[in-house]
Amino acid sequence: MTRGNQRELARAKNAKKSTDSGRGKRGDDGLSAAARKQRDAEIMQQKQQKSAGGGKEEKKPPSPSTE
Repeated sequence: MTRGNQRELARAKNAKKSTDSGRGKRGDDGLSAAARKQRDAEIMQQKQQKSAGGGKEEKKPPSPSTE
């Protein structure tokens, strides 16, 4: 078993990577489940209004140039 050390190093590296990265996991924001649900619902409503309106409310008409 000549590769034993290499395997142990790879396992340690992989364990550190999986615990440190936290990719795809939501951090604890200190909100209860109900508060998080309410916040997410508001965000989704804003997104739906923006997509339904085509985003025209936020666009400003171009100002006439004086050149």
